[in-house]
Amino acid sequence: MNRRNTISRELLSTIATVLVLGLAFMCVIQTALSAAYFVSERHAALSAVLDGATALSNRFADEGSIVTRPFSDDTMLESAQNGFELFNTASGALVYIADKNGNILLHTSCADFTGQNIPAELLQGITSGSDLFDTGKMGGVYTQRYYTAGRLISMGGYDGYLFAATPMRGLFLYIKDMLIMFGISAAAILLLCSILCVLLAKRITKPIENISVAARRLGSGDFTARAPVDGCVELADFATTFNNMAARLQTIDNSRGQFMGNIAHELRTPMTTIKGFIDGMLDGTIPPEENQRYLAIVSQETGRLARLVQNMLDITKLEAGEVPIHAKTYDVWQTITDVVLSDEQRIEDGKIDIQGLGGDPLPIYADPDFVHQVVYNIVDNAIKFTPEKGVITFSAQRRGDMVEVCIENTGAGIAAEALPFVFERFYKEDRSRGMNTRGSGLGLHICKILINLSGGEIHAESEEGQWCRFVFTLPAHP
Repeated sequence: MNRRNTISRELLSTIATVLVLGLAFMCVIQTALSAAYFVSERHAALSAVLDGATALSNRFADEGSIVTRPFSDDTMLESAQNGFELFNTASGALVYIADKNGNILLHTSCADFTGQNIPAELLQGITSGSDLFDTGKMGGVYTQRYYTAGRLISMGGYDGYLFAATPMRGLFLYIKDMLIMFGISAAAILLLCSILCVLLAKRITKPIENISVAARRLGSGDFTARAPVDGCVELADFATTFNNMAARLQTIDNSRGQFMGNIAHELRTPMTTIKGFIDGMLDGTIPPEENQRYLAIVSQETGRLARLVQNMLDITKLEAGEVPIHAKTYDVWQTITDVVLSDEQRIEDGKIDIQGLGGDPLPIYADPDFVHQVVYNIVDNAIKFTPEKGVITFSAQRRGDMVEVCIENTGAGIAAEALPFVFERFYKEDRSRGMNTRGSGLGLHICKILINLSGGEIHAESEEGQWCRFVFTLPAHP
């Protein structure tokens, strides 16, 4: 596994790289601009020196030509030498004169001359009529690099070349100072950047570490783990999302625990009954003449187990989306009537009065099997909990884009505090619904899933001791 950098290191390296590259780019630009400025300034300054030196050379043209040497006497030569030295002192420029062959005839004191003649190709450029400006060693004339300006002059009928030069050490020293300044600035900025990066990284990583700690607790099975919602907006949103996920996982875990407990309870009751009756028949506790009656009870409990297992399988498939939906347009009253007719015997046995059937056709767009299961479960509950000579009432009407179906029965009803839970798995409210516990507590939960899959909603209404009503909606035919 490759070692990964921390956020602090990544942040520091990124910011440091950007700063160093930025400073380096600025240094390069500044150096180029400074070099261009130095060259331009030196060119102008040396041109001014050439102008003054040319005027001085013309002063001595009547006494003898400097470019042909010697003067008429040594006094004039010394006077010319002193004049050029004055330029050297005032401007810091090296001034010298060369003949047409490039021999240096006169110069101010300088130890950087090599004694070599000026190259002919440089003199040809001056002869063409334009001044010369060179940055370098003039083809080997100097031992060091110089800014050099040269001009063609004529004295006493003779042509020669006048040069003024200054060393380039100033530019090199400036660049050196700039690089030192750059190094010091970069070091100071990087130090400050390191401190700020550490502080900023701690501010960023602290919420992440809190979320990481909460995630490890969650991974170890502690579903109560939550992360503090602090830091910047993105991290706060991240913590909120994590907490919402943890809350959902906690709810799922609680539901799973309740589900397993409910399954164990629902399976244990009929299995205990079955085992007790069978053991009684085997050991003779139950007389042989009673076997038929108790076998009927065993068969009833076995059927209950089968229905419970089938309901759990149906719920699993529905929640996993494994049951295809085959929606079509048909009359909702057809399904209601079919369900009531299928339970006709139970309705007659309970002496229950059925009201509201036979309304005008009301087309819906839904899966007929889903709707049949919903109506069957609700009617089955209504029959079980409606007292003798009670009433079950059906009604349906269109409301906008939906069709609303109501199934109401008289009886004990549902307690107000129990209404929010009637659609939960394995929920049975015996106190308000009587002591009939033959159901598994899954029928209404299946109804809610099927109605939601069909695009509708379902809820229960009740007045305890008077009546109970289930209302669900389904998409109407367009």
